[in-house]
Amino acid sequence: MRSIFTQPVRAFEGGATGPSAEDVLCINTIRTLSMDGVQKANSGHPGTPMAMAAPAYALWQNVLSYDPADPLWPNRDRFVLSIGHASMLIYSLIYLAGIRDVKHGTVLDAPSLTLKDLEQFRQLDSRTPGHPEYHHTAGVETTTGPLGQGCGNSVGMAMAEKWLATRFNKPGFPLFDYHVYTFCGDGDMMEGVASEAASVAGHLRLGNLTWIYDSNRISIEGSTDIAFTENVQKRFEGYGWHVLEVKDANDQAAFLAALADAKAETGRPTLIIVHSVIGWGAPHKAGTASAHGEPLGDAEIRGAKKAYGWPEDKSFYVPDGVLEHFQKGLGARGAAASAQWKALYASYARDYPDLAKEVDAILSNRLPEGWDKDIPVYEPSAKGVASRQSSGEVLNAIAPNFPWLIGGSADLSPSTKTNLTFQGAGSFQPPEWNGTYGGRNLHFGVREHAMGSICNGISLAGIRAYCSGFLIFSDYMKPPIRLSALMNQPVVYIFTHDSIGVGEDGPTHQPIEQLVQLRATPGVTLIRPADANEVAEAWRTLIPMTDRPSVLILSRQNLPTVDRTVYAPASGLAKGAYVLGDCDGTPDVILMATGSEVGLVVSAYETLKAEGVKARVVSMPSWDLFEAQPKEYRDSVLPPTVTNRVAVEMASPVGWDRYVGLSGSIIAMHGFGASAPAGELFKKFGFTVEAVLAEARKQVAKG
Repeated sequence: MRSIFTQPVRAFEGGATGPSAEDVLCINTIRTLSMDGVQKANSGHPGTPMAMAAPAYALWQNVLSYDPADPLWPNRDRFVLSIGHASMLIYSLIYLAGIRDVKHGTVLDAPSLTLKDLEQFRQLDSRTPGHPEYHHTAGVETTTGPLGQGCGNSVGMAMAEKWLATRFNKPGFPLFDYHVYTFCGDGDMMEGVASEAASVAGHLRLGNLTWIYDSNRISIEGSTDIAFTENVQKRFEGYGWHVLEVKDANDQAAFLAALADAKAETGRPTLIIVHSVIGWGAPHKAGTASAHGEPLGDAEIRGAKKAYGWPEDKSFYVPDGVLEHFQKGLGARGAAASAQWKALYASYARDYPDLAKEVDAILSNRLPEGWDKDIPVYEPSAKGVASRQSSGEVLNAIAPNFPWLIGGSADLSPSTKTNLTFQGAGSFQPPEWNGTYGGRNLHFGVREHAMGSICNGISLAGIRAYCSGFLIFSDYMKPPIRLSALMNQPVVYIFTHDSIGVGEDGPTHQPIEQLVQLRATPGVTLIRPADANEVAEAWRTLIPMTDRPSVLILSRQNLPTVDRTVYAPASGLAKGAYVLGDCDGTPDVILMATGSEVGLVVSAYETLKAEGVKARVVSMPSWDLFEAQPKEYRDSVLPPTVTNRVAVEMASPVGWDRYVGLSGSIIAMHGFGASAPAGELFKKFGFTVEAVLAEARKQVAKG
């Protein structure tokens, strides 16, 4: 077939030659499948797959260590398409490579994608959604779409490999030595999260990470010159990256040489800047914004296919020999590598059975035995302890028994109390920064957004990741938290300084609407414990949740430790809400709260009880866990016949109406806070025992 490849076949580093006729045929198959998928859907982004088909093919066919017959092979190289809008590129590769399907952790004897699946691109219930989704399509390593997130994930994946290698590799047993490759674009380079993540990777000297930057200089609005004229090469050199350049995306020899150079550079991450023409081959739209985010149109597609020497009247055409050619390259290389690894692991398990047991648990998402055996029980105390403090104590009781629980904070661990302090915990740092890649304390710097996306990448490797910051800064982390939920990743997000109790720091640091935002995110379990024993039960509850992220909301100020010989046990937290204190018979009023405000309503409850009022106190640390309970249980906690209710929370009132009803009272924040000592703020905004009693008496007076 005729092709518009005009560069001569020439030798490159290593003695190999440029693309063969079979290579060109495969590259053009990727291009035309991508064009046809977008055109049939009448929606999508054809230009980038057309531009980057050649580098993608070169990477997959010649370099990537990946077994299509076993996409769960633990030591596989990771490929991340951070430019998720170019999803037809990875879907075409998955189909042509013959990647097997995966269901519930089992590899099936069936393809992940068929040609029919490509034809259903962006359609309802298809296996080829508009942006790649982890778990939805085997071969997709992470959910991408929001630009920059895949870049952050890839840094986490590279950190995970370093940690796994340090803990488990032994002389003669290189169990983990995989490389992480990321396709990113101009949009990724503009997003702050990618810049944060790149800075982290440079500091950590992640030589197992390569970003391949498609520099096509086109965005939806047109040339990137209207907004993006910086020198990316110098920026990344400033981050401490190894930077290479490929002048022409179609130059297979130059690109493969750059990949070899990147793999040889083990002390720095590598950025390969690949200059491409978006929509390459399209007669009128190549190099224009119209090739970016819309179908090319029938006439333009015919013109592009003519330029490729392709049958102009055929759609979703896969020439004879293309599938077989992929199997001779990627397929054969990957099968040999995975078979060798499995034999190596069998020997490793005989020589290092305890470590192999840990590896098996990580890969199967199992918890270690006895992980919770040292969780403390707290004695009653009027003074109590801040829930951030008790959380730090519980975390340090769990972590020694949970070796692959690792995490840190965005430069706030002294405040969030998330530093692991037991002997041997260590810091995850390269040796030149006085650390080890086996350290369990991660230091993200003041980079909240990247912290979340990096933790998603770590979690995707099977390691249990946590990260922390102030609740107000969850605003900087909403995108990765949302993606944790989309991917069912059990990242633990720890947020302290949870209310106006922050005090003098003022309204810029006092969260109001953040609880609402997090509660509204599907698939996220949020827990705001009321005292130290609820904190302990929160950790006992969230660690076994391996299919969703958890958000733990903690106080800066001390919280009284409830006397559990008088009040209900804290184990009720596992059901989201429980009756903490009760009366005989049907209550006249129900007082409910979360976190620090539970102590407030308990005090009001004691006063009402002394006055002869039949009152009930309900602690509601987790709305989503409560809503997951049977109706019978929920009605036993909040009887529908008892409509006299008061809810107290130092945050937005949004959502509390579902629990207090139309006639109940809500004591909450209706604006931002102020800068003053916490006690003065509580009085100013009505978070006092007197205010709760006043509302409770109003409710009782209604009869």
